[in-house]
Amino acid sequence: MARIAVIGAGMGAMAAAARLAVAGHRVTVYERTAAYGGSVGGFERDGFGFDTGPAVLHVPAVYRDLFVKTGKEPLEACVELVQPEHDALHVFADGRRALLPNASRGGVAAALDGAFGAGAGARWADFLGRAGETWARTRRPLLEEPLPADPAPLGRDPYPALRRRRLLRGARQAATLAEVGAWELGVPGLAALLDGYALAYGLDPRTAPASASVLPYLEQTFGTWYVRGGLRRLARAVYERCVARGVEFVFGAEVAAVVEKDGAAAGVELADGTSAAADAVVAGVAPAALPAAPGQEGEGATGAGDVAPGRFTVLLALRGGRPAGTAHRTVVHAPSAAEEAAAVFGGSPAERPTVTVVRPDDPAVRPDAEHEAVAVTAVVAPHGPVDWSDRALRVRYADLLVAAAAAAVPELAQRTLWREVRTPAETERETGARGGGVPAPALAGAGGRLLHPANSARPRGLYRAGGWSHPGGGLPHAGMSGALVAGLVVEGPGFRGSQ
Repeated sequence: MARIAVIGAGMGAMAAAARLAVAGHRVTVYERTAAYGGSVGGFERDGFGFDTGPAVLHVPAVYRDLFVKTGKEPLEACVELVQPEHDALHVFADGRRALLPNASRGGVAAALDGAFGAGAGARWADFLGRAGETWARTRRPLLEEPLPADPAPLGRDPYPALRRRRLLRGARQAATLAEVGAWELGVPGLAALLDGYALAYGLDPRTAPASASVLPYLEQTFGTWYVRGGLRRLARAVYERCVARGVEFVFGAEVAAVVEKDGAAAGVELADGTSAAADAVVAGVAPAALPAAPGQEGEGATGAGDVAPGRFTVLLALRGGRPAGTAHRTVVHAPSAAEEAAAVFGGSPAERPTVTVVRPDDPAVRPDAEHEAVAVTAVVAPHGPVDWSDRALRVRYADLLVAAAAAAVPELAQRTLWREVRTPAETERETGARGGGVPAPALAGAGGRLLHPANSARPRGLYRAGGWSHPGGGLPHAGMSGALVAGLVVEGPGFRGSQ
């Protein structure tokens, strides 16, 4: 039995902790705040409840596997998973609307034909077919295996881009997601739809590799899920599974450094000066949250020093019930994804951002049927380049998002009882992530720029879990990072992932 110290109680760290405890290790989690879940947080007031992090779950099989491997009760015995009828309603700048069904490729094609004319659905379906090939080529090395010692092959883009011959000029082939939209989809609305997927994950469609096509493929193939009561219930279920397996949690315990002895991690030193010995250490926090950890400085994926975009969210308590047939999610697209990306990745507030409106059909998040809890979110530049603690800016930008969301929720301002604003400044304070950035999933291509630091770190016996490590951000990826770390600790450096 080894002693394992886990830094942080985020989803990836807890996934690793539960698996390691089942393997017979003595696991202690040190969390600097008073809560578990990391970025999967919640806010409650006056009978209204909101997710302050992710609002939907993709690829729930990752968490089903975690619960199968760590106990008798399956995931569905601990939380209620709901698959909304529709993935999202998309509202475009020209007024067109496309209500896309959940996990129905044929239904999506039909909806796109209805919005953009005959043939649009076939173009999108052909694109998803190429995205499926990309997924098949990268699924295992990017999700199910530790990052190889030589990740150079993953720097090559696996997307099978179409070659377009041009008279008197060389063949043209898309290398970025924006080029896929412009050159392969050929319909402005479809290109806007594709750009929106990239921005939602904090990626710049102008520079994101064509392999980012796997993001819409995953959502539309495996579906979108909601946890009754909010995603915070999933975090609670993972925490309770950890406790049931004997994991000890110490809250209000900030780790200042990883203790090193004879070239190996030997425990953690807390901010109060005390220390705890360990045979291995799992760091489940953003690099900036553990500045004194050996081996962390300057290490990791290319681009790891960049500050990722954050999220600006307005939580709205509304009078009046949710109309029947309302989409769980509505995406109101910006007039220009390129202009929006230039602002977000250039360090300024986008004046006409894409907003996502989440309206759960869930009695657990509202006081009664005569009220509604709504969250409006936009991807924004991180805290630092933009001072999101500035009160006047917060009010102005919240007003801007609410005005944009009115395309999805009529009379939104008139129905508002109160609102709560959350920005990257809050995210930075609560999670320790520099600038309040939210990590994107790992992607092949782009010369390896969108890979994340390996799960095995320096010194020997130090491991990384969570969205800032391989395989990157997002709930499924965090869960997979926990599985990879547990495998490396239990089986050693020869571990190659689940078979």
